[in-house]
Amino acid sequence: MKNTIRTTLMKAFKNVQGSTARSNDRNRPYDGQPHTDDGIRGKTLVEGLTMRDIRDCFIKGFLQASGDEELYNLVENDDWLTDDIYRVNLNNLDPIAVAQSMACEIEKMMGIYPNVPKLTAVNPGNADVFETYGGD
Repeated sequence: MKNTIRTTLMKAFKNVQGSTARSNDRNRPYDGQPHTDDGIRGKTLVEGLTMRDIRDCFIKGFLQASGDEELYNLVENDDWLTDDIYRVNLNNLDPIAVAQSMACEIEKMMGIYPNVPKLTAVNPGNADVFETYGGD
């Protein structure tokens, strides 16, 4: 029974996170959901940014994922400072949201945000059902 539950959970994680659920090997496939860093969005090479730019994107992502509306708004209003990171209550922090927000901030600096695949309606009668389109 234990193996069945483990197998079921591993399949579920693979469906959500792709190979990242099982490995952090740099050569793992980009087989997660297309709009995530584990999917095709994650294949994008970072170009034209300095290490300080990347650090700034990390701090902005950290503030946005803090669960603190004031800190979130500082980023949205471009009024944040590096030392604002020390105001974050780490008990409220969502670490995956930090990574996701940082990636969006990197895309913004590169001028490619939102870097997601085009969505097409699967069922035109139901606007809430979409799939990704691999074409242009």
